[in-house]
Amino acid sequence: MKAVFLPFILLLVFAGVVVLSSSMYVVDETEQVIVTQFRRPVGEPVNVAPEKSEAGSHMHNSEAGLHFKLPFVQEVNRFEKRIISWEGPPNEIATRDKLYIVVDTFARWRIVNPLRYFETLGSDERTALSRLENIIGSESRNVIARHDLIEVVRTDKERKPQVDETLAEASPTVGVLPPIRVGRTILEREVLAAAAPKVTDWGIELLDVRFKRINYKDGVIEKIYDRMVSERMQIAEKFRSEGAGEAAVISGRKERELREIESGAYRKVQEIQGEADATASEIYARAYNISPEAGAFYQFIKTLDTYKTTLGADSTVILTTNSDFFKYLKSIDGGDPVPAPVPAAAAAPRRTPPPTPTVAPTPTAPRPAAAPTPTPTQPPTSAPVQAPAPAATPPANPN
Repeated sequence: MKAVFLPFILLLVFAGVVVLSSSMYVVDETEQVIVTQFRRPVGEPVNVAPEKSEAGSHMHNSEAGLHFKLPFVQEVNRFEKRIISWEGPPNEIATRDKLYIVVDTFARWRIVNPLRYFETLGSDERTALSRLENIIGSESRNVIARHDLIEVVRTDKERKPQVDETLAEASPTVGVLPPIRVGRTILEREVLAAAAPKVTDWGIELLDVRFKRINYKDGVIEKIYDRMVSERMQIAEKFRSEGAGEAAVISGRKERELREIESGAYRKVQEIQGEADATASEIYARAYNISPEAGAFYQFIKTLDTYKTTLGADSTVILTTNSDFFKYLKSIDGGDPVPAPVPAAAAAPRRTPPPTPTVAPTPTAPRPAAAPTPTPTQPPTSAPVQAPAPAATPPANPN
């Protein structure tokens, strides 16, 4: 008998376990639950804060833990109780000063009325995210379009940037921030204040809205970079011009000091050379004025030096016979030239007189020791050498 009823007993136990498991559900502390029957909410939401529930009082099934429902008929819908993040896509927005920027926005929100949330948006969280994107994106565009770019970027009115002193001296506009009236934080609050009332109808509380990233548009950013490069090039060119001017000043000072040094050195050299020449002249004067022969020798040596430097293989000099430069070319001792030989006279018809002895020319006194200089401007004159007159024939003796 027992063997016959045993399968039925096991089947009943299994059916009871299935029915019991489908009628029980566990609610976690981080979630909220709505029980629906044929897609219609039944009862109060579970694990909702008392001040957020529609009943307005703490109910026996509003806490987390084990709860029961009708098996197979009722369905459990779970919603996040914690704060949820929303990351919006980049939006291209035009500011009041006609600059196109790309703004990334993020927000924090939570479900405070799961029943209304379920009735308006359903149980799919992606629907709520799509609605938030429309609302927050629209309000962000409206707020940014009413302000300039500097209001969107800056947050603190009292901010003073750190500026390099050299750049500040090069350009007065470097490091100067234009004043702002509200700032980025106030704009974020305006977006939150405009979007929060619109999402309460969905059972959502919008906690915070922030601008995560602000960039220029792709077509504008290249122009911005070009302008930045142009400004830096102007500053660099100013530095180069100042450096070139300073280099010119240094170079001029160097040239002036160099000329002063060279002038002083040249003056010193000339003084030393003058003193040396004076000393040498004094020594020469003492040496060559000891005797007339020394003076004549000095004149002879200086004249030979003048011949060496003046006369060459191809030199042509026209001199007069009475020129001092021609003196040593006529005679080694600088006197008158030796008379030419006289031709023999005709024999006397009666008696040949004895020959008259030839008298050697008397040497002239030495001239002053001055270097002779040629005088090419004087016209050359020919001085024919005349033979001396023949000696007189003595008269014949009458005896």
